[in-house]
Amino acid sequence: MQRNRDGASRKVTVIGAGIVGVCSANYLLKQGFEVEVIDPALPGSEDQCSYGNAGGICPGSCIPNSMPGVWKNVPKWLMDPEGPLYVRLAYLPHALPWLLRFLAASRKSRVEEISAAMRALHRYTFECYEPLMKEAGCEELLQKRGQLFVYESADGPGKNNYGLELRRAHGVRVEILDADEIRQLEPALASIFKSAVYLPEQGQCPNPGRLVQKLAEHAARQGARFVQTRVKDFELNGQELTGVVLEGGERRAIDQAVLAAGAWSAELACKLGNRIPFETERGYHVMVKGADTGLRIQTISADRKFVASPMEEGLRIAGNVEFSGLRQAPNMFRADALLKQARPMFRKFREGEVKRWMGHRPGTPDSIPVIDRAKRARNVIYAFGHGHQGLIGGSVTGKLVAELAAGLPTTVDLSPFRADRF
Repeated sequence: MQRNRDGASRKVTVIGAGIVGVCSANYLLKQGFEVEVIDPALPGSEDQCSYGNAGGICPGSCIPNSMPGVWKNVPKWLMDPEGPLYVRLAYLPHALPWLLRFLAASRKSRVEEISAAMRALHRYTFECYEPLMKEAGCEELLQKRGQLFVYESADGPGKNNYGLELRRAHGVRVEILDADEIRQLEPALASIFKSAVYLPEQGQCPNPGRLVQKLAEHAARQGARFVQTRVKDFELNGQELTGVVLEGGERRAIDQAVLAAGAWSAELACKLGNRIPFETERGYHVMVKGADTGLRIQTISADRKFVASPMEEGLRIAGNVEFSGLRQAPNMFRADALLKQARPMFRKFREGEVKRWMGHRPGTPDSIPVIDRAKRARNVIYAFGHGHQGLIGGSVTGKLVAELAAGLPTTVDLSPFRADRF
């Protein structure tokens, strides 16, 4: 069996075919590995979290979800039936330890560490996507139009000075706009917005599901094998994973593996010796097909905490964080609330067919993923926990996975992403 410089096998099994999994597969192929990808869902299908992403591909993304003072907003959000945060009462005892860790991550010293780690990971997102998209023939799926945060008050950006300072400290270009400048930049928006923050160096993808599909097809053309089933268990021999048990009981031998199974990763990581505080941050979107708003730039309502993104199919309105676990049925009231809040955002809003969706975002309490080797199986690489920023971090994570598998120095310092940091 051919092996690389540190003795690791040249065959790698990737568990998960979302954006992180397919990027990992492509970069592993570039390193000369034989690649197999296992996932019960087809790449880019509606069953995957990547499919429903709001589409931001932002090298300047460096603001954690948990910021100083966030605890003041949590009660207000929880009391608002249309608010950005919802915890199903019966699920609260299970979610509470994660939520407490989330609040602990809002300490200023910790926020600055997390912000630096986010910027270190995300700064290479264009650089790592562009060669893959070119090879896969889908370069049109990366549009560099910037990102816009809009406020309904004239002093909106001033209320978030700390976040602006963090962005600037990490070299992110920031522009503050008044009402007239908003209308000049994005005429589609209604006059309710009085101020904005524009990040001109950010990008967006008009069809995240198609991006995953195209990258998977490219990997398959290069020799990757895709297996549509679920990994249920592992077989270990000492400090090495030797096989996986698939749904239905089939056993498959393993040389090296990458665990990139999104929200299902933590359950599998437990079997490999790592108990990682992890929750499915259930997110919703509505896709209004053929919506004639005229929106060009991905726009975030900073006050109401949702995203409006122009997509190939129409307008996608995404947001919400719901804690209800992996197995509860979707509560599409959450999606309908997004549509209700978004209507006043635009000067014109011609509604077409409305499609509702819910997906499981894989969330760590500190907003950054786990990219590390498993405790009990050193031939397993973890690559999960990107939350709502999987599309941003997917390409870079794929490159880092391939570097780890090949025993090469990594492009990014991985110490902030250790599995044992919690």
